[in-house]
Amino acid sequence: MEQQALSVSETIRLRRTVRHYRPDPVPAPVLDELLDLTMQAPSAWNMQDRSIVVVTSESGRRELSAAAYGQPQPLEAPATLVFVADSTAWESPNTDIADQARHNGAWNAEFTALFDSRAEFHELRRRDLLRENAVKNAMIAATYTMLAATALGLASAPMNGWDPDLVKAAIGIEGRAELAIAVLVTVGYSDAIPPHPGRRAVERTVFRERFAA
Repeated sequence: MEQQALSVSETIRLRRTVRHYRPDPVPAPVLDELLDLTMQAPSAWNMQDRSIVVVTSESGRRELSAAAYGQPQPLEAPATLVFVADSTAWESPNTDIADQARHNGAWNAEFTALFDSRAEFHELRRRDLLRENAVKNAMIAATYTMLAATALGLASAPMNGWDPDLVKAAIGIEGRAELAIAVLVTVGYSDAIPPHPGRRAVERTVFRERFAA
């Protein structure tokens, strides 16, 4: 049966963090669509300084579970997405990014010159914030994953409790100091939708103009 399309607001309200999964694999076309939607996420200067390692093998998922102190999500979910942030991506010419943006009419000559200057990235390096910047961009992409997963009828869970060195070893990037593990997101099918744990009232967490004490 064809899945009914969800609005953005419905997708946001229906998304849940799911920690237990059915063993059913995610069909390749569905996983491909999920990844394509994820890669539509924005990043600073469109640098796209984040990558995803898709782990579906039993051995790989077992390694990730061990890296996550035995959490069951990677063992049960048929796919775990590891979001890798590259703090040195800006150092490459990245001419393909600028060429595509100009071809699409998104960037003019002035903006392209700013992109080529890398002025903001030099400032980030001076302030030792390159890693933080790349991790932020990876986290934006991970958020797209979780919302897209919901829209595609999938369940997901962000994971933020793991040993980064063990995760790096599991995906073959041990010793790569310029690469950071931003987050893991498990993806699969859940038998049941967990209840919403609730959120604090907007009035307690949203402020106008200035932060309230």
